[in-house]
Amino acid sequence: MSTTDAPPAFDMTDLVVRYGKVCAVDGVSISSPPGRITALLGPNGAGKSSLLGILSTAARPDSGRVRIFGHDVLKAPLAARRRLGLVFQERTLDKELSVERNLWFHARLFGMKRSDARARIDLMLDLFELTDRRRQPIEDLSGGLARRVEIARALLHRPSLIILDEPTNGLDPTARAAVWADLLRLRDRLGVTVLYSTHYMDEAEYADEIVILQKGRVVRQGSPEQLKSSLDSSRIVVSCADDEAAARQLRTAGFEPLREPGGIAVHCADPESRIAEVVRALDVPGLTVAVHHPSMNEVYLAAAAPHENPVRPHGDRQERVSTP
Repeated sequence: MSTTDAPPAFDMTDLVVRYGKVCAVDGVSISSPPGRITALLGPNGAGKSSLLGILSTAARPDSGRVRIFGHDVLKAPLAARRRLGLVFQERTLDKELSVERNLWFHARLFGMKRSDARARIDLMLDLFELTDRRRQPIEDLSGGLARRVEIARALLHRPSLIILDEPTNGLDPTARAAVWADLLRLRDRLGVTVLYSTHYMDEAEYADEIVILQKGRVVRQGSPEQLKSSLDSSRIVVSCADDEAAARQLRTAGFEPLREPGGIAVHCADPESRIAEVVRALDVPGLTVAVHHPSMNEVYLAAAAPHENPVRPHGDRQERVSTP
């Protein structure tokens, strides 16, 4: 079966999850083809962990349908679980056991044959550069290395989809970068589908698709580039010793300058292609010119809290520059 003919790696349709009177997930529909990285982004209580709990077969939805590579998680949970690898936010390794013994324990839980398990453990240790640490107790490892062991363990039984809940929570920047190098390699070399939740804006940008959740609903969805371009706030920012003169000259050249904290802004879809035109229009002292594109933080604020934290279509607080 070709990739285009394969069923979605995961497919959630009209999913609803309630805890008493609280609706944690309210009619969410998300899917992904195989081999893609999807990020769930949102504040605490947005529904991220509830979605992952349903998809991992650890909980049941109140309504809706969830399939993993075509297997309904309610009707065929064992078939669905065989395609899944899970990495929880909480550390679940046995600290007193070695790296290798933790992997052997997982292999036995999945009923792997001894010869297959041995070969697979060796492969995972090599893939995650843990071979030299195979006999080290988990308690002697750094947080980043322990997380690597958890990801290796999740992949031991050859899942096609790996689910991670806040995979780098509590790790230092170096360890976070190492974990993400591992996850990108899994997608690129092994074709593993990755679904993860995060509250780090920079980590969301590793995804092919970002789903922003707020109060149990999808409020924005798309690639990082699509989400940023939807704000329409790319701009050229001019800073100089005479903002009023710069504004007059830009207006004479046909631009519509706007004042913002960093100087005078000229908004355009492709600022790199028009920066020379802006510079030619200006004859002012102390001129500096920079290009700004919207950030994921701006996207998040616009999507998750549009009323409390409005992000204007043209970036930060701005006002039209009047000319005499």
